Amino acid sequence: MPALPTKLPNTGTTIFTVMSALATEHGAVNLGQGFPDFGADPALLQAVTDAMVAGHNQYPPMSGVPALRQVVAAKLNGLYGSAYDADLDITITAGGTQGIFTALQACVGAGDEVIILEPAYDSYDPAIRLAGARPVGVPMTPDYRIDWAAVRAAITPRTRAIVINTPHNPSGRVATHDDLLELQCLAEQHDLFVISDEVYGHMVFDDAPHESVARYPALRERSFLVNSFGKTLHVTGWKVGFVAAPPALSAAFRRLHQYTVFTVHTPTQHAIAAYLANPAPWQGLSNFYQAKRDAFRAALAATPLKLLPCEGTYFQTVDYSAVSDLPELEFAKWLTTEIGVAAIPLSVFYQQPQERRHVRFCFAKRNETLAEAASRLKDLAGRP
Repeated sequence: MPALPTKLPNTGTTIFTVMSALATEHGAVNLGQGFPDFGADPALLQAVTDAMVAGHNQYPPMSGVPALRQVVAAKLNGLYGSAYDADLDITITAGGTQGIFTALQACVGAGDEVIILEPAYDSYDPAIRLAGARPVGVPMTPDYRIDWAAVRAAITPRTRAIVINTPHNPSGRVATHDDLLELQCLAEQHDLFVISDEVYGHMVFDDAPHESVARYPALRERSFLVNSFGKTLHVTGWKVGFVAAPPALSAAFRRLHQYTVFTVHTPTQHAIAAYLANPAPWQGLSNFYQAKRDAFRAALAATPLKLLPCEGTYFQTVDYSAVSDLPELEFAKWLTTEIGVAAIPLSVFYQQPQERRHVRFCFAKRNETLAEAASRLKDLAGRP
């Protein structure tokens, strides 16, 4: 057998797979991996069946079903005052991760550098490396804000792009208007592409706006906006998302998209298009998850865990320094096996792990699931 080459020699199994397997093995409440444990709207499920019965079972257009692209463009334009064209600017993808991967392959190459803001979702780094480029991790501030001075200092003549994620996974922070203005200034000054991961864009709390790159014309012209129906509609396993970008960027994106996935599950696209004719599902999502956030935070107040701010997403980060001196990965494993609640350590989201005694819980769960997890976490009181 010939030797198997690898372009990712230092990459192992993702932390989400590791912690979910450990939770299953020990019967723990899985608040690690970011998926709901409740079902989608039956009307959405029925819409998929209806689409299959109607005969929507063959290849759709490579860029996506026209009706779905029209729904996406209308939503973005209505929300952010943009002018995306459904035919030229919107591409339906096999989830947000494929959108991010393909966008990076389209705009960076060998010798380029791409800035990622750490802690950074774990798909960014390997996608950049597979494009032949070098990821440059810039840590956020201690309270998980974007450190723009550090970003500026990290830019070199080789910097080609920057990846931004808001609302931010794993911290739950949300970028502000000033953040987007700073990003716009840097992108114009240094002629950078922007990959904007906005898959939690309909989960922003306390009446704050979602500051999408689509709101800012100069940003919009150089950005790949990535989003996911899986997060918005509680169907993460469907792996359907979209990328919005101006015509030149979309053309470059589609040249690669057609040779990776080519296109995405046809009946699901038709179903989502029909379902989103009513905007209520995404319009009510922030309130839906804010109620879960508030209830979960109230329950965690009875534990020795310190709650960090949660402005968006469906993740709550906590500081466990009052409970243990263990490194984050070891604490997360201990929490799963001994307390019966699975979490994700934030240290794994850095190129050079930072130990701050922070772990992340997912609250996209049924109320009874969250109540059971909080009950078990009360056992942390008095632990060494």
